[in-house]
Amino acid sequence: MRQKVQQAIDKIRPSLQRDGGDVELVDVKEGIVTVRLTGACRGCPMSQMTLKNGIEKFLKKEIPEIISVQAAR
Repeated sequence: MRQKVQQAIDKIRPSLQRDGGDVELVDVKEGIVTVRLTGACRGCPMSQMTLKNGIEKFLKKEIPEIISVQAAR
């Protein structure tokens, strides 16, 4: 499962990188994906929207077993 999630994240990373941000996979447990937003995404006020409406939506479409995506603390 972790490998499938990493492959899906690798597909969306270029769009984040174009805006100066990035995303790193931290963990996958029981359908919950934990990621770390870096670069411009890290302090961006829109980062929660990027996480839920961008990354989570994409990952759920690619991997139906995904329940949610959360940011690492």
